[in-house]
Amino acid sequence: MTKQELVRKISHETGIGQLTALASVEALVNVIKDTMASGENVYLRGFGTFNLKKRATKTARNITKKETIIVPEHYIPAFKPCPEFQTMVAEVKEVKE
Repeated sequence: MTKQELVRKISHETGIGQLTALASVEALVNVIKDTMASGENVYLRGFGTFNLKKRATKTARNITKKETIIVPEHYIPAFKPCPEFQTMVAEVKEVKE
């Protein structure tokens, strides 16, 4: 599902206009990104948690230049679904593409 399809579905289910639904989706995404960029997690009860995972310092290799580089510790965004959501997804019979 693309963002536009999501906006259409929200608009249809709630009865609000597509421009309003688009603004809401954009606002949600921006708030999640800004909150996580400031180092905080986002908890959406009944859906899941957007959290930051710490990656430790590691040694990597650039094969083309045959050199070793050090990748410093850093944080990556992650999502952990709530148990109900995990159960719903686990019951999916086939993936539609």
